[in-house]
Formats: sequence, C-alpha cells, structure tokens
Amino acid sequence: MDLICFSHLRWHFVTQRPQHLLTRCARERRVFFWEEPYWDADDNGDGTPTLEVMQEGPQLWVLRPHLPRAGDANAMLRGLLKEFMRAQHVARFVRWYYTPMMLSFTDDLRAEATVYDCMDELSGFLGAPPELAAREQELFGVADVVFTGGMSLYEAKRKQHGNVHAFPSSIDVGHFASGSGAEEPGDQGGIGRPRAGFFGVLDERFDIGLMGEVARLRPEVQFVLLGPVVKIDPGTLPRGENIHYLGGKSYGELPGYLAGWDVAMLPFALNESTRFISPTKTPEYLAAGKPVVSMPIHDVVTGYGREGLVAIAGTAEEFAAAIDKALEPQTAEWLEAVTAKLAGGSWDKTWASMWKQIELVRVRSAEVKGVGVASFRLAPVSVRMKAGRGEQYDYLVVGAGFAGGVLAERLANGLGKRVLIVDKRDHVGGNTFDYLDEAGILVHKYGPHIFHTNSTEVVKYLSKFTQWREYEHRVLAEVDGKLLPIPINLDTINRMYGLELDAAGMQRFLAERTETATSIRTSEDICVSRIGRELYEKFFRNYTRKQWGLDPSELDASVAGRIPVRFDRDDRYFTDTFQAMPSLGYTKMFEKMLDSPRITVRTSTNYADVVKEHPGIKTIFTGPVDEFFDYRFGPLPYRSLEFRHETFDEEVRQPVGVVNYPNEHAYTRVTEFKYLTGQTAAKTSVVFEYPQAEGDPYYPIPRPENAALYARYKELADAEKNVHFVGRLATYKYYNMDQVVAQALVTFRKIREAEFPAVEIGMREGFEASATV
Repeated sequence: MDLICFSHLRWHFVTQRPQHLLTRCARERRVFFWEEPYWDADDNGDGTPTLEVMQEGPQLWVLRPHLPRAGDANAMLRGLLKEFMRAQHVARFVRWYYTPMMLSFTDDLRAEATVYDCMDELSGFLGAPPELAAREQELFGVADVVFTGGMSLYEAKRKQHGNVHAFPSSIDVGHFASGSGAEEPGDQGGIGRPRAGFFGVLDERFDIGLMGEVARLRPEVQFVLLGPVVKIDPGTLPRGENIHYLGGKSYGELPGYLAGWDVAMLPFALNESTRFISPTKTPEYLAAGKPVVSMPIHDVVTGYGREGLVAIAGTAEEFAAAIDKALEPQTAEWLEAVTAKLAGGSWDKTWASMWKQIELVRVRSAEVKGVGVASFRLAPVSVRMKAGRGEQYDYLVVGAGFAGGVLAERLANGLGKRVLIVDKRDHVGGNTFDYLDEAGILVHKYGPHIFHTNSTEVVKYLSKFTQWREYEHRVLAEVDGKLLPIPINLDTINRMYGLELDAAGMQRFLAERTETATSIRTSEDICVSRIGRELYEKFFRNYTRKQWGLDPSELDASVAGRIPVRFDRDDRYFTDTFQAMPSLGYTKMFEKMLDSPRITVRTSTNYADVVKEHPGIKTIFTGPVDEFFDYRFGPLPYRSLEFRHETFDEEVRQPVGVVNYPNEHAYTRVTEFKYLTGQTAAKTSVVFEYPQAEGDPYYPIPRPENAALYARYKELADAEKNVHFVGRLATYKYYNMDQVVAQALVTFRKIREAEFPAVEIGMREGFEASATV
C-alpha cells in the first residue's frame, strides 16, 4: 500500500516534520510527495502541463507540477495526478494532507485512509488564502484521522473532529549530538565567543525588533542566524557587528554549527503565525546539549519551560538576562532531565504511533475495501510526464554502493553540490544490500559482508550514519569430515593430525613440508611455500578451482597472498583493530548516508538513459570501466556468484557464521546470518554460494593478460576530464569495503582541492561539518 502526500511545503526547502515522517514511511512503502505547482509551463515549452518526478530515495518520489498561467488549474492537476497514478500502478493508498487547499483536485480519490497532519495554523500565516478555513472544514469532513504538530493545535482542533491525536515535535538525538568534536564550519570559525544561535526560516515569525534590541544590549555576545529569508524584506533585518547571517544550511550541516554555539535561541514574535507553533528546533537544540532561551511560545512553555529545561523570556531585557544565565555551566541535574525528556520523543516512535492510528481507521473503513482510484471528473487536458531537469544537478554519480554513496554524500554535504545518484538495481547499498526475510532475519542478498578495518578515518566517517554491533568473524572449513579453523592455526594442525604441537612445533611441522620455489609467481607457489602441498591440496586447491574456474597455478600470487598462517590459537578470520557490523544493517546505513535534500536517488535506472538527459555533467562512475567505453577492447573477465537463500526450521544450523567447503560440494561456503546480526529467532536463514562464469561481475580475475587489457581501458579513463572512476569495477581491482570508502574519501579531497584551491579551502569548508574525517 502506497502513501500520497499533498503539501504546501517544498521538499528541498528545509528539513522539517514532513521529511522526518515520510522518509520513515518510505522504509516500508512507496511515498509520493506532491508539491504546489510552478506556474512556468508557458516559459519552458508549449504550455502543456507537465509533472516533474524526482526520486529522493529508494521508495520516495517528489512530484512537482508545472502549469501554464491560464486555464483550469484543478482540471490540469487532476489529469496529471491521474496519469501518474495509472503509470505507477497506484491502486491501494493512504492520502495525507499538509494543506487543505489541495483537496480541490483530490476530493475524488478513494483512499483506504485519509490523514490530515496539521503541523501549523496556516490561516495565521502571512499571505494565507481567504478560503483556507472553509477548505479545512471540508478536510475535517473527509479525514479519518487528524494529527497535530503540538498541544496547542490539538486543543484548537480536537472539537472540530472526532479522532484527533497530538504528535508534538520529535527528535533524532544522535544526529544533533553528532556535531560534538566536529571541525568548525569555515564561515562560523572566525566568529568570536560567546555565541548565541538560531536556525530556521526567517519570516513573519521571527521577532526582528527583539533580535536587534537583544544584540544591542549584549554587544559582547555574537548572534549567529542560519536560514533563508522568506516573505519579509531582508532590509528590515537587524544589523550589527555582533549579528551574523550565514544563510541556509542543510539538515546534515546543522549539528556542526550547533556544536559551536554556547546558547541556542527561539526569538519568535508573539503573533497569529506563532500562536500554535511547536518548534521542532527546541528538542534539536537540547539534543546538542545547548541551553535554550525562548520567547513565551505556548508549546515551549508547557512542554519545556515549566520543567526548567528551557529559559522563558518575554522582553528584550529578560531575553538578554536569560542568555547571561544560560552562559553559566549547566548542572548535572539539568542534563539528566534533558536526556530523560528526549528519550521518549524520537521520530521513529512518532511515526510508529501515527501508523498504528492509520491502521485502526483502515480496519474500520469498510467502504473502501478493495477500491483504489475512483473515476475522475476531467476537463480535456493534454498531459505528458517528464523527469527532473538536468540543470538541477552538479554531479551524476553512477552506482549506489560504497564508492558512489560516499562520494554523493561528501559532494552534497561537503561541497554543497546537487547530486543525482543512479543505480540499475532496485535498491541502494550495492552488494552490501540487506533486508529482513520472511523469517525476520536480516540477510545479505549478495552474500556476507563483514566490516573490518584498521582505518580510524573510515570508522569515524561511517559512524556518522550508523551505530555498530561488535562482531569478530570466525570461519571453519570442512576437511576430511572435520570442521577446522581457517586461516590455518595451531588448532587446525593439532586437530587434523591428532597432535599437541606448540607454536615452535608447528613451525617445524610446516618447515618439513613446505616447498621452496625459485620464484613466487602464482597462488600455488605461495601456498606450497607457506604450508606445503598436502595442506594446500586439502584446504585451498579445490576451493580456488571452484571460486575462480582456474587452477591456483594459473592465478596471480595476490589471490593466495590474502591467506595468513597463524602459529597460535587465534581463530578470528580478521585481525583488524575495528571489527563490527552496522547495528541496523547496511541498507539503513546507506539510506541515512543519502538522506540529504541535495541528493536525488534513482534506482532501477540505467546510466546510459540518464546521461542523455545531462550531457557534459561531471560524473563519478563506479560501474564496470569496460562497459563505460562500450567494450571497445573487449570485455574484462570477471567471476560471478549465484546465491541460494534458504530458511530452516531450527534455531542454529552451524557452529560459526561461515563454513567453507573446499572439496565435496559445488558451493564454496554457507553463511548463517544470525551470527552476523546477533538476532535470536526460532528459525535460521543461510545462503549457499555457487561460483559461476556468467552473471553480475564480482571478482576481477587476476591474470597478466587481464591486467594488460585493463591498462588499455585505464588509459582511456585517465583521458576523461569530467569523469572520476572509483571502486572495484571502475578500477578492475578487488577491494575490501573499507578500502573502497578510503578511496572515495581520497577522491573527494582531490575534487575539493581542484574546485577550490588551497587559498579558498579554509572558507569553503564551512559547507561541511567535517571536511577531513
């Protein structure tokens, strides 16, 4: 079941309630966000109404109508909506309203539930249409459930509808706490201390007189104001040596700025536009550990002021005095109270509670069972669909795996670029994509991906998008009917041969069996020189034949060079200093990484189709380099894999996460995912890996002739001026995940230095909370 949202707000303007809620909704279903129209169809063509469709996430699309100035707007909007719903097979859906005004062209929709999320009293805003109040009454008449953005709105609306629920502003605590320790944004770094800051839209709700007077009363305090100026004359804003307007910032950038403030402010005017507001920024400020000073906004007073969490001031003098008090060290009791207050107000919990209410009204709504889109009353109108315009993007990123995802995030949040990222698969995350199967087990679609690294830079960067679950990977190999540790260690030798050797004894044991080669050229050479021919035959030769389709004697020594031998009982597969798994999985990590208003994500999209829409665009290419050049010199050879997922009605199937099968079976290994995720369940899910020659390219085959063929493609790639080739496929080299991330970060720094030479970097780094991780 889908959700269609009708909003007066622009998705890319500022991140607020709709973005927080609907991105969470999109984790489970398709979400379509319908914006107010642009009246520019006459300027951009023949006047035909068009619908701009921008994919912002794996299951999230922003829909922007473009209409001519003349004609029946409602009829044109109905037509665009109907055509889109038919094309996308939208049949069962929830309709969600942020503005009653869009009921004028959507009243014929037959939804399974109708939601009015009343986040503001729009009739009190500057320029509100006179018919808004009447439209709202119509919406109350058809809505199944009404949500309000605060308690004061709840009190105002609960007598107008029989099913109203208050959902005040929520918080992503981890996001706003993440700025601590981050590098100071460049445009704020030169501003003195102490600082009092505000972020938000500067419009009729902003108290211009108050801000000017407080700045005059406290010349020693620097006032930092972030946000776009809307609906008011910028010339009316107060000016002074201690007032600093830094412009709008992205949601991802805000924690970095907030960390550099000493006090956070809510300098709202007391007028009709603020009578019912419940500022989202209140808990966001507190999550960063900042003391807050606010004008007496009803929901701030009742929700935070009375509990002593926020200082309330009604005049400029009181506001200035409250800032003085807030600059003093906060008590441990205050911090504990803030933590307890924020603990129950996450956006995740809010969305879950909202959806529960929607499910209740769906169950009660029998009249729409099995009904999707009703017949529309249409005026004759010609409609054509169009995708987002090429000029909106500074960079095209091809591939939504680690290389593409990291560079898209850095370009967007680090350099303020508008990025389009595409992937031919129907998901983000590349080969790390994971999902919950029918048994509720988090499985990796393309085989196990175990994260390990010695790079603190890589860990620090990825930790912005995920928490971690400690996990040390262990592997056994089935040899001669026994499950033995791999890599080969002291226990492997002792259990295989029934011995009781110590480290020195194992060294002597292997020394008696190894073969000294005149030169180490192949994987066979390196194996027999390390462990001898018998162990090579039992553990590696047949496994390598299955994996690569070649005998080890035909493969470069680098393949076996990754296989260590240990003279102790350490049975960990990796010995890196950091070994862990993303706590919610790789897909969730990528979704957070790409959650930026500057990033548009299009899955199930071929690069060749998109590049025609954006000729000459700067490109990050992470796909196969031979494919980019239309296989000019022939295809580069790869090995592929077939993954067969199975679920078994037993709690545990094997003693470790992965068991290798070098000899007896067609598959090479079996992974049991519960070891990787730490889940407990009555059933267990595994994946069998079958190497094959055809299919998705996974492993570049390390042979001299293949290296020579890649060298020819690399020469072409180096000649491309507007394309950066990054990642395994684009550079025809096997990398671990952390190596790909590191390569992407290095590439980003090269791009930044090329676009903004060293003399400008200090100023430009204001666009990113952490320029060098």
